[in-house]
Amino acid sequence: MATATDRLVGFGLVAFSLLLFAYYTVWIVVLPFVERDHLIQAFFLPREFSVLIPVAAGLLLLLFVGTFIAVITWKSRAAAKKAA
Repeated sequence: MATATDRLVGFGLVAFSLLLFAYYTVWIVVLPFVERDHLIQAFFLPREFSVLIPVAAGLLLLLFVGTFIAVITWKSRAAAKKAA
């Protein structure tokens, strides 16, 4: 059973993800149809970043996953050599 802290952290992650999704969706889907001098445009980055940010996040994710796999593989080989 999940503790109260686990539930609170899970709720926070879900809330953050929903806010991020809503922000990105408005940025990509709605803002192209709003005039450039409208007040709402001040709350969003330029559209070029709508591609650059997800690409950078994906590359960082691949880097971290690759590093994790490399470390786990290296440790398991070291343990296998030690056992043999």
